[in-house]
Amino acid sequence: MPRENRRQWTNPEISSINGLGPIQHKTKPKSIKTLRFVFAYNSIQRRKERQQQQAAAVMDSSSSNTNKALTETRFSDLELPLSEDIIEALERSGFEFCTPVQAATIPLLCRHKDVAVDAATGSGKTLAFVLPLIEILRRSTSYPPKPHQPFVSTLPNVNSVLLVGGREVKSDVSTIEEGGCNLLIGTPGRLSDIMERMEILDFRNLEILILDEADRLLEMGFQKQVNSIISRLPKQRRTGLFSATQTEGVEELAKAGLRNPVRVEVRAESKSESSSQQLTNSKVPSGLHLEYLVCEADKKSSQLVDLLVENEKKKLIVYFMTCASVDYWGLVLSKIPALKSISLIPIHGDMKQNARDKALASFTEASSGVLLCTDVAARGLDIPGIDYVVQYDPPQDPNMFNHRVGRTARLGKEGRAIVFLLPEEEDYVEFMRRRGVPCQEKNLSEEASDVIPIIRSLAMKDRAVLEKGLKAFVSFVRGYKEHHCSYIFRWKSLEIGKLAMGYGLLYLPSMSEVKQHRLSSEGFTPVTDVKFEDIKFKDKSREKQRKQNMQARKEKRQQEKKEKGKKNSKKAVVAAATDSNKRKLTGKQRQTIQTAEDEEEMARDYRLLKKLKKGSIKEDDFAKLTGADDF
Repeated sequence: MPRENRRQWTNPEISSINGLGPIQHKTKPKSIKTLRFVFAYNSIQRRKERQQQQAAAVMDSSSSNTNKALTETRFSDLELPLSEDIIEALERSGFEFCTPVQAATIPLLCRHKDVAVDAATGSGKTLAFVLPLIEILRRSTSYPPKPHQPFVSTLPNVNSVLLVGGREVKSDVSTIEEGGCNLLIGTPGRLSDIMERMEILDFRNLEILILDEADRLLEMGFQKQVNSIISRLPKQRRTGLFSATQTEGVEELAKAGLRNPVRVEVRAESKSESSSQQLTNSKVPSGLHLEYLVCEADKKSSQLVDLLVENEKKKLIVYFMTCASVDYWGLVLSKIPALKSISLIPIHGDMKQNARDKALASFTEASSGVLLCTDVAARGLDIPGIDYVVQYDPPQDPNMFNHRVGRTARLGKEGRAIVFLLPEEEDYVEFMRRRGVPCQEKNLSEEASDVIPIIRSLAMKDRAVLEKGLKAFVSFVRGYKEHHCSYIFRWKSLEIGKLAMGYGLLYLPSMSEVKQHRLSSEGFTPVTDVKFEDIKFKDKSREKQRKQNMQARKEKRQQEKKEKGKKNSKKAVVAAATDSNKRKLTGKQRQTIQTAEDEEEMARDYRLLKKLKKGSIKEDDFAKLTGADDF
């Protein structure tokens, strides 16, 4: 089959294409090349730079690059220049200058080099591999491009297929068999499954493989699937590995899946205010102002509400540890009077995909508001205009810290982020500093009003608040045990009493940790003047269902009580039969007992007779056992 007529396929978080003529690989270097892009910014001079940028924008912003997160290299000036239609489409969308990772990676992939890219979130990694993919498709002789059609969805004779979970595998197989495909985008699990099921797939002609968010693929347990996919692909291919955090697993994957890769590392360095000569290596965007707030557990919710009120006209993301916490705080915060004017949008992994897509679209289109979420929204999302990232709960995995705060201050813009810490967690600040993520301390707001009475009042009026609060609290305590930095987030040091107050609970839930007094319950004041079983749901349908459930449980208990009574009465009859000398039995009881004894004796004699016939016992033994020798 001619090369230009063969199909080709792609990989997880992965893109692969074919259609080019034979690849002419140049001689590979013996050692891995590393391209490092380091940018030094003096934080004291940033205000002057912003003023100069504003002035330049007024005069003529189109003639030069004023965004310090970008290089002076235009997309049109790259080696092995991109197609004119692509350049025009980029310029129409406001993309003229490359970010460092784009300036380094695009020419390498176009020159058939393997690349391992390590760059901070928000640095433009996605465009760095999407443009080479589109360029390869457009240059293919079998797919001549049409004017003004620069993107994959509009390229003629290009068929892309998305392979993800949530739908039948047979449907994906049918789609590929009927329409073919030369660009696959998917997750490792589904793609590996498809490759095993469809033996007719021909990967010999695959041109390029992209592994995006490589660290996350391995963290989620896809090591086996990724290795399986790579083993089925030809060695003579281009491979790009992209990640914002480098782990041992990613390094091993680079060694196994890449051939003499060029390593591209992008870091931002900022000069400290105390010394203009001292550079601090940072793995977060240079325009990010990162803070931490040390706060007791029973004060956190009040500090959060105060922060949201202070930034009510801005766009914020608030991260929680568990899905139950998102549900609870999404319900509670929306009912606090001070936050009535703020749009609160929850999103987490337990929501259906359609609901998540709708929530994300709503938040993206809004000019202000708050997205309440778990780490499901920590990476892979480019939401414009995020002003503030709040980590109400620090992430279980410290690698997620960078991804969370990277939702703001993207591509040279300014942004703020803050993490809430308990007093016993303050060592986390030094830990993150050593990882290249320095934070500055923020003082507690003295103007923050106490919202605990409000939350408790809500719980006493609506059972939904009460139950969701208990569920969120339990999920947090159990999730706290799973912190990777267990020497900082020590579960046994958790003050569960203050934590419960911070959640606005009416009483401590029935947990083994509470029953066995393994955690401190000091600081908790239970509500004593309320019967918790009498608290009703505001939702009438839920309250009706609750009453039905209560009635069903009541009837079940009564039935169990009756059955227990019957068993007790039978036991009483047996006891009376065995102790007939202690009390006088009725004639009917005596007859019943005698009949049972006679039946048991006859059965025993019958068994002995069968043994006698088989020769198991002798006639003398049979007579003794049956009492026949007495006659």
